[in-house]
Amino acid sequence: MAKRVVLAYSGGLDTSVAVRWLIEKQGVEVIALAADVGQGGDWDAVKERALAAGAADAVVVDCREEFARDFCVPALKANALYEGKYPLVSALSRPVIVKHLVEAARQFGADAVAHGCTGKGNDQVRFEVSTRALAPDLEVLAPVRVWGMTREDAIEYAATHDIPITASKEKLYSIDDNLWGRAIECGEMEDPWAAPPQGVWSLTVPTQSDERELVIAFDQGVPVAVDGKELGLVEIVEEVGAVVGSYGWGRIDMVENRRVGIKSRETYECPASLALILAHADLESVTLERDLAREKQRLEIRYAELVYDGLWFSPLRNSLDAFIQESQKPVTGEVRLLLGPGRCIVNGRRSDWSLYDYGLATYDAADAFRHEDAEGFVRLWGLGLETWAARQGPGRDR
Repeated sequence: MAKRVVLAYSGGLDTSVAVRWLIEKQGVEVIALAADVGQGGDWDAVKERALAAGAADAVVVDCREEFARDFCVPALKANALYEGKYPLVSALSRPVIVKHLVEAARQFGADAVAHGCTGKGNDQVRFEVSTRALAPDLEVLAPVRVWGMTREDAIEYAATHDIPITASKEKLYSIDDNLWGRAIECGEMEDPWAAPPQGVWSLTVPTQSDERELVIAFDQGVPVAVDGKELGLVEIVEEVGAVVGSYGWGRIDMVENRRVGIKSRETYECPASLALILAHADLESVTLERDLAREKQRLEIRYAELVYDGLWFSPLRNSLDAFIQESQKPVTGEVRLLLGPGRCIVNGRRSDWSLYDYGLATYDAADAFRHEDAEGFVRLWGLGLETWAARQGPGRDR
């Protein structure tokens, strides 16, 4: 039986109630750990809320640079989009949070960690599988999964125990945000036919209408500058998100397949991550050799599935990273994005490592392609099919 627990603390309703519930029902000492992954907020207030709920200690860890460097960038290099759409906003943040949960458990001599996830969400999988990968000796507690309280029950529990919360019965949406984007679910959006209400959007509120261009520079697959200005990773993500989001671009409305076996309607705002993946993939189109590019595209699907399914700390994901990292050596150059109302498209790319050869591609006088070689190539390429057609196919009966 656990005696001291490090709780992944968000400052929201469920984790605030979880602090007191774990103390009362499980008889444990709770250390609250809040991870800043770029979601913003008043961290002093978050610590005070945890302590007021009964936590023995409250810790805030600034993970923004680490999250950007060690989690977002590898996913960007992999062009990771779950089911071709979702850039893994929440899925990417969970392993970095777990990493610090485990470190805090060691620091405070805890024998367990805890999370505030429900029994039918993806995040329970990510928290628990990641914990067991890093620290199989630690017990994992999931109070929300066992306490049986509705949202209204939890609000009343908080009021009864003088736990300061900002939640109310009128706030219907579940929101999770970080540097890579924002996830919004619940409320009327649980009906997949219902249109998302305009009030749920925050990062993609249109404020600009005049077209503009945005140039993003990459060095071996890593974004390093915006419009010629070198910036740190966090600053690049924030800058790209602010500019692209101001055109109302970067929204996702999808029904996705959760790891637990159900379909779920999800809405996301991801102006920065979607724009960066768009630009990065386009730069690869001119810098990666054809077979390498095709194999990488095939593996990108699997990479996204691993991250979504909570297998960040797995040997397969680690091995795929080695392949992807090797592929990024020539992915250096610039991509120009054209922005307009509700629009973000690529309209230019350039690289000193580009495999695009003007002399081979052009049809004008500078054409250096050996056209006479094509006849023999085309005949040999189709020889097998021609033989089949004559012996077994349409030409057999003639």
